[in-house]
Amino acid sequence: MDTKDILPWTEKYRPKKLDEVVGQTDAVSSLKAFLKARNMPNMLFAGPPGVGKTTCALALAHELYGDEMTGNFMELNASDERGIDVVRGRIKDFARAVSIGEVPFKLIFLDEADALTTEAQQALRRTMESSSSVTRFIISANYSSRIIEPIQSRCAVFRFMPLNEADVKKALHHAAQSEKLEVDDDAFKAIFYISEGDMRRALNILQGCSMHSRHVKAELVHKISSRATPKEVKDMVELAIKGSFSLARENLDKLIMVYGLSGEDILSQVYREIPKLDVPEKEKMRLIESLGEFSFRLVQGANERIQIEAMLAQFGKK
Repeated sequence: MDTKDILPWTEKYRPKKLDEVVGQTDAVSSLKAFLKARNMPNMLFAGPPGVGKTTCALALAHELYGDEMTGNFMELNASDERGIDVVRGRIKDFARAVSIGEVPFKLIFLDEADALTTEAQQALRRTMESSSSVTRFIISANYSSRIIEPIQSRCAVFRFMPLNEADVKKALHHAAQSEKLEVDDDAFKAIFYISEGDMRRALNILQGCSMHSRHVKAELVHKISSRATPKEVKDMVELAIKGSFSLARENLDKLIMVYGLSGEDILSQVYREIPKLDVPEKEKMRLIESLGEFSFRLVQGANERIQIEAMLAQFGKK
């Protein structure tokens, strides 16, 4: 069996070239310019999970070094190795070594660097300075605000945005064709709705569906991902607004029993459906304000079922 057949889909369908990356046109354009010049600054990739930060870094390294990538490129996941000893040890030793081949610098990729401790980031700042002639850094973070300012000022910052529906569908269509899956258009829309622009999550959902059926439908997508359909959530909210509390409560029972949704999952989906309601803007403001209050209560440890039912009751008040 070929190794690629047993890899997770998120690895199997990860682009190996920058031209294959979808949805991050501005970042890819700049990286291709660096690739052509055979020179680049230290870089900070910031953005939500699953939008191509790691993919861009690996694709850049593949195209930059080719067969010599092993000796010139080091990848570390900072969420696993987050202490100062790693910076002073592995990173510092690799950074000060001379590159092999035509490219005049080595490349260190620190994934999820926002998990690094402040002390480790301070040590990293000094390493970036002292090894600037022979090493470049790519730092990836979901939350750039957690990267200390001295490191941010030493990097060119690239903001990665969530992927749009067309980009996600393009990648999923490629995966479906390769795996000989039949995927309905409604299923593509359902996967995008659930993934919220996260390609990694979208591929995982599609893979989960493929284990149950070669024909992927929207119903299967919602079942596999334990998410209710937008219509079911919207109907529950509309019933609550109209004062039909008992019917809204029955819909809530269905969401919990059939889909196994947690309180936070339900609140998240309600939040996404409120802007789509056919009610005045002031009413939407009232609903979101109420939703925020009950979300805070759940964070504080209140009973999920009681709080969500109380929210539905609050929605019915004028």
